[in-house]
Amino acid sequence: MKRLFILILVMFLGNISFAQEETYLIFEFMEVDNEQEAFYFETEEFWENIHEQRVNSGDIVGWDLWQLLPGGEDQGYQYLTVTVFDDPLKMMRAGEGILESAKMAYPDLSDEELDNRLNMAGGSRNLAVRLFLQVIDSTEDEFEMKPGMITSIDLMKIKDGQYDAYENAESNTFKPWHQKFVDGGVKGNWQLLRVLMPQGTDVYTSHITVNMFDNWEQYLKSMNFDAGMTPALENEMSKGIETRDMKWVYWATLVKMVR
Repeated sequence: MKRLFILILVMFLGNISFAQEETYLIFEFMEVDNEQEAFYFETEEFWENIHEQRVNSGDIVGWDLWQLLPGGEDQGYQYLTVTVFDDPLKMMRAGEGILESAKMAYPDLSDEELDNRLNMAGGSRNLAVRLFLQVIDSTEDEFEMKPGMITSIDLMKIKDGQYDAYENAESNTFKPWHQKFVDGGVKGNWQLLRVLMPQGTDVYTSHITVNMFDNWEQYLKSMNFDAGMTPALENEMSKGIETRDMKWVYWATLVKMVR
């Protein structure tokens, strides 16, 4: 069984090109009860110091904590953590080195105390969904993420036989459209993410698009921005929309970040 897992992993990584500036992400969607929010924030503050050590050690590029909107208990997930990598092997080995980073972050805690704090994290939330992703396209911009910014997270499920058509539509039709908003100063950044794991027909989402804004004011300006829609472009966009189902759209506010 172990040899089979290693073989599958090698085949998976063999399909990924190792370009220098590629970005890989782990999305972890959290369910947090209202009465657990204070405990959850305390937990993430504890982990924030550990993530700083992981960045310093080169294990990760960064870590973010997002509060999902509208955020009701019956509306899916309330928080999202994003861990950023520059290497798919580091992503697959994300758990390695955490204890060493925790010891560097909290040198005054004994091994037993540290182990107890690490194990307490599960009591503040339910880690409901974990996705491994790759950023496969993005607008050209100099957008800098900062706490308080907002983003839309659009979960897509590609229709049967439309995988390549969908990605081509995003890169060749929708990306230039988003670039106009970025160049016009009414959007900070747009990205296309491909879900690497899990895979299969029952997976809820296969791709995610992300739109980043400095604040709600910038987003509202984008709603009235004239990007030069034409009948030909509208027709191409309609064809692209037919290749996928938009399963869900979350809005999110960046609460914490480590770089």
